Amino acid sequence: MGLYLIESYLSDMEQLWERVAALKEADFNAFDKQVQKETDRLKSALNSGTFDNPRATIGLEYEFYGVDESFEALRRVPRTVFEHIGFGKELGLHNAELTTSPQPLGPHGLAAIQNAVQSAVLTAQATSTRCEPIKLASDGFWTIPPSGETAVGYLDSAAERYGVIISSNMSGSPQYHAQSNVSTYEPQCLIDTPNVSFHSRTIMPVTLTTSIQPHYQVPVAADLPTYFGYVLRIAGPLVALAVNSPFFPPSLYDEDATVESVLTDGHLENRVLAYESVMRDPNKPDKVRFPRDIESMAEAVDRLAGDPPIVPLELDSGDRFDDQFAHLRHKHGSYWRWVRPVFEGPSKSAANVRIEFRPLPAQPTIRDSVAFLAVFAGLVHGLVHADHPVVELPWETARENFYKAVSNGLSADLAWITANGQRTSNTEEIYADLFEHTQRGLERQGFGPEDAARAFRPVRERVDRRITPASWKCDRLRHHAEYGETLATAVTAAQRDYLGEQADTLAEGVFTDWAGV
Repeated sequence: MGLYLIESYLSDMEQLWERVAALKEADFNAFDKQVQKETDRLKSALNSGTFDNPRATIGLEYEFYGVDESFEALRRVPRTVFEHIGFGKELGLHNAELTTSPQPLGPHGLAAIQNAVQSAVLTAQATSTRCEPIKLASDGFWTIPPSGETAVGYLDSAAERYGVIISSNMSGSPQYHAQSNVSTYEPQCLIDTPNVSFHSRTIMPVTLTTSIQPHYQVPVAADLPTYFGYVLRIAGPLVALAVNSPFFPPSLYDEDATVESVLTDGHLENRVLAYESVMRDPNKPDKVRFPRDIESMAEAVDRLAGDPPIVPLELDSGDRFDDQFAHLRHKHGSYWRWVRPVFEGPSKSAANVRIEFRPLPAQPTIRDSVAFLAVFAGLVHGLVHADHPVVELPWETARENFYKAVSNGLSADLAWITANGQRTSNTEEIYADLFEHTQRGLERQGFGPEDAARAFRPVRERVDRRITPASWKCDRLRHHAEYGETLATAVTAAQRDYLGEQADTLAEGVFTDWAGV
């Protein structure tokens, strides 16, 4: 049996190398011609109202990583177990992703999403306990590598054959591996942030990150530019509340990095900067970036069509309605803006336009993550309905807000325009206005006043207490350093504190109930 498994593995690897090598020879011109045909077809369907819907709808993508039974070291996730109960694979072998079914924006829809995530995670925990000693962690960054391995070794483990390099710890999708091998777009595979300079042979360093991605389905497709503009302007304030990746695995730090330099010079949301750095092609416009405003649906489609593909393919038509736009949908898979529109639907009646909000890291608990979905959806709905003047905040300022939040979290000096048209950088005024319109947006969608307030209270309490998951981790790092720990041992100890608190609170608790908050 052992010999059979080895032979099967070698056969699978041989096929993977061959398939990635074939992708390197894809016909870019043929792919581009299909994209142009589909672009006109999609614009026509949008203009005819095919993508309009009777009400706003929400959804959530939620990424986890596996840890061993003691909630410490990273673990590769058993695919057969987790896919059987609804989890999909992600880029890294240690990742598992859950995508909820779309739900109407309302109290029952939000509850359905929370219940679905809680059920799946609890089932996964129970199933893995019977099959393999593994648990799921909800976090922005992992920092403790698998037992007996270093993060550098885990992220850079790879083999080369036929001029193709295959990462040892990446999921076996040819398209994933092709991203490190094709010439149409060549990621630099480099993390270059304060205290860390790490170059890999593949894009594996992005698997340090895990995220939540709230979705908001726009009722009338023609209104996409308005909704999109508001989402860009709330990005900074929401990221400031969500920051959760202040530390890298210790073996990635530069030799001269110290606890003090990490706390002083480091960023609170390294996930954003690491992803941008790793996936940057120095010779092409950045694919991972804060996007500009859009003026029309047509412009949104044209941006997607004009984005350089990483792995161009000629695809067969399928049975879904949006298979009419299969090549555009394929391009969307590497259209990595921090806010991006999506045009899809399995049938004509289900065709929709949604906005994916991508910069948020996974949160300490499921209830915290769902609370961010409530804030995102309620706030967007509330701001648009109120015709709120913050949409007039210059795009350049919205972008500055975003990267200030990435660096400094709730300490960031953000700019906002309140409902009465006054510009402010006062934290209390910004979030008072933001939460007031979240409340209004949720109430307009059927929430009672108390239910609406309860839905986003875990997020609101972070402002009241001036704390985020990242600042909590920094406090734990300081604590361990004061007791004489080195940077490496203090980072590891702080991560163990985080996973230890999460062990009993992931499914039902909230971050603001943790010790030290």
